[in-house]
Amino acid sequence: MYIVMLRTVILFTLVFIVMRLMGKRQIGQLQPYELAVAIMVSALAAIPMEDISIPLINSIIPILLLLAMQVFVSTISLKYKGARGFFCGKPSMLVNNGKIVDSELEKNRLNINDLLEQLRLGGYGNIADIEFAVMETNGQISIIPKSQKRALTPEDVQLSTQYEGLCHHLIIDGQADRENLASLGLNTHWLQQELSKFGIHSMSDVLFASLDTQGNLLFQEKTKRQKESGDNS
Repeated sequence: MYIVMLRTVILFTLVFIVMRLMGKRQIGQLQPYELAVAIMVSALAAIPMEDISIPLINSIIPILLLLAMQVFVSTISLKYKGARGFFCGKPSMLVNNGKIVDSELEKNRLNINDLLEQLRLGGYGNIADIEFAVMETNGQISIIPKSQKRALTPEDVQLSTQYEGLCHHLIIDGQADRENLASLGLNTHWLQQELSKFGIHSMSDVLFASLDTQGNLLFQEKTKRQKESGDNS
């Protein structure tokens, strides 16, 4: 039993490291060769966990070899456009200037019902609203609506807007993010002073807090803290 547990820990650690080195992508965003590597790695890790008579090295070496091949293919794809098209494929124009390209549907083994389903999932129930639809190399469909059907933007009505930027997370689950505070030229003392203005005397009582580019502090107390405050009142 202990041998099985040890082998499981070793293989899990190895597979975790391999997947992290492959990059941060969801399953639906993997290129075909990346998906093949992921499936093969999982299969190679499962076999020695089920059968302890198989030496662990028989899985470790192939997994490391697959990682090396994946890194090699990724590097080649980055440097050479021709190799990129071979390994990753090329985008396909399914709808061009408002017209369905049936030859591309056939090439990608899609029927019109499949296309309409993807358009509905993208929020477009009428194909007449679509200017372009492109099947990307990872299998997802990018939809570009006609200019008359796109969402209205401030630029369309010549409305000026303020810069928004990104909110900086200052507290997550009661723990201060000192790195973000330092990047803003702030510290935990300043943060505690700001929270005390709202009757919060401990950062551990805060579930989440952030600071936007206008200097507004947004925070939410933990549920337990909210109940205690309600009881005290």
